Amino acid sequence: MQQIDWFILIGTLLFIVLYGTYKSRGSKNVTQYLKGGSDSRWWTIGLSVMATQASAITFLSTPGQAFHSGMGFVQFYFGLPIAMVIICLVFIPIYHRLKVFTAYEYLETRFDLKTRTLTAILFLIQRGLAAGITIFAPAIILSAVLGWNLVMLNIIIGVLVIIYTVSGGTKAVSVTQKQQMGIIFGGMFVAFLLILNYLPLDITFTKALEIAGASGKMEILDFSFDFNNKYTFWSGIIGGTFLALSYFGTDQSQVQRYLSGKSMKEMQMGLIFNGLLKIPMQFFILLVGVMVFVFYQFNPSPLHFNPSAVTDVLNSPYAAQYQDLQDKKNTLEIAIKEQQLNYAVLDNQGQKQTVLLDIKTLQSQEDQLRTASKELIKKANPKAETNDKDYVFIHFILNNLPRGLIGLLLAVILSAAMSSTASELNALGSTTTIDLYRRNNKGRSDKHYLWASKGFTMLWGIIAIGVACVANLFENLIELVNIIGSIFYGNVLGIFLLAFFFTYVKSRAVFIAAITTQGIIVYIWWIDLMPYLWLNVAGASLVIAIAFILQAVSLNKNKMLEG
Repeated sequence: MQQIDWFILIGTLLFIVLYGTYKSRGSKNVTQYLKGGSDSRWWTIGLSVMATQASAITFLSTPGQAFHSGMGFVQFYFGLPIAMVIICLVFIPIYHRLKVFTAYEYLETRFDLKTRTLTAILFLIQRGLAAGITIFAPAIILSAVLGWNLVMLNIIIGVLVIIYTVSGGTKAVSVTQKQQMGIIFGGMFVAFLLILNYLPLDITFTKALEIAGASGKMEILDFSFDFNNKYTFWSGIIGGTFLALSYFGTDQSQVQRYLSGKSMKEMQMGLIFNGLLKIPMQFFILLVGVMVFVFYQFNPSPLHFNPSAVTDVLNSPYAAQYQDLQDKKNTLEIAIKEQQLNYAVLDNQGQKQTVLLDIKTLQSQEDQLRTASKELIKKANPKAETNDKDYVFIHFILNNLPRGLIGLLLAVILSAAMSSTASELNALGSTTTIDLYRRNNKGRSDKHYLWASKGFTMLWGIIAIGVACVANLFENLIELVNIIGSIFYGNVLGIFLLAFFFTYVKSRAVFIAAITTQGIIVYIWWIDLMPYLWLNVAGASLVIAIAFILQAVSLNKNKMLEG
């Protein structure tokens, strides 16, 4: 990194922190602090909701996911627009009518205190873990690529977020997220244009798409009913709907974003805006990853994208074997580039198919070399993470972008981490204050609860930094966050669906069903019985079914006693 990159990176991050602190100063009571004065307009809500979900993991992992597996991951988001409509019609009117601070307040009105407390605790556990991961994700990747100290990065990111989130509460989160989304969209668009500019002169955008399609990277829709396939149209439209319903409808980190709305209409429009823009945004980010794949068809790429893993193997007895694999890959790259150029200029379909078969053979050989490199890395360091999806995009940024733009793209990654983490800390502080502390410590002054909110927000920030410092890299970070959510979200969603639609079921049955379901879902995940998206469907269905059975048994028992 050059001096200008450091200037842009540090300047951008300091601007966000100072701007958020300045614009949100002066919260005089807990309502202003936790609801941001309830004056947010629909575009602020929509961007804030998007920024909360679009963490650094989105901009690090998603391009790498597309690089390796193509565009199919976009199916994960197909259920989101459906969920937005349901939340606008069912969830928001209830929250707005009751004037709640948190989603879980409603559950005490419908059921009882222990159900509200249990649901709030489930949220605190999963979101507390996720907050640590959103800090850890960019930190571990930047530390591996740039050689920065991992613990210090975790602390720096966490402290920057704590400063303006504790200072300004919900309003600080909302106003900074507008700036962060502007930086994010601008940075990704610039990266996309530069990738296209770096391709050979004969390779237009249309031809680049054709090359990607010939390599299987443009297969967007999968209508198969293969239950073991994580990303299909059906898992996205069904499992994705349940996940989005729970995340946007019951997760306080999202609910708090639209509870700050000026009116119910502004809240609804903000969510619809998010529903309309989210899939195109994810499609574009995946497309950036596909274009990185096309770029590396014509330019050298490393055998393995994680530099720390490569360092491990090069400093081991397997260094010569690894170098031999790299030499073979270098030879393959020349052949792949030549064949891809031939494929792009040919018009005869028969000739194109012949060249395409050659390309696929060469790519298969390259995949075998990458697999062999992972085996050597594992031998050199059994604890090393051999999956390098999360390092693909950052490698491209650092090795191919001009000076200044490297700083901008790093600012994009860290801005995304800060925006998502700020929402999570804000929600964790709110839930702890409103659902646990204030509910069990009534009669204190409003100023007392305001300072309690700030204190709990800071505490959760420290906990998130702690989680980040002890976390381990998973196969793919964007999957890890969604897996953590899916373990808890289905159960919580089922509780809310029982509350909204099934007045027949009472609190005792729901409480026992929720505890039972959570244990079952953790076990199902542990034995890897189904793809994680389906855990949302299973969790919601189980808690509803068990609650109904328990309620029926209770009623029959009461009738027998009365008889």
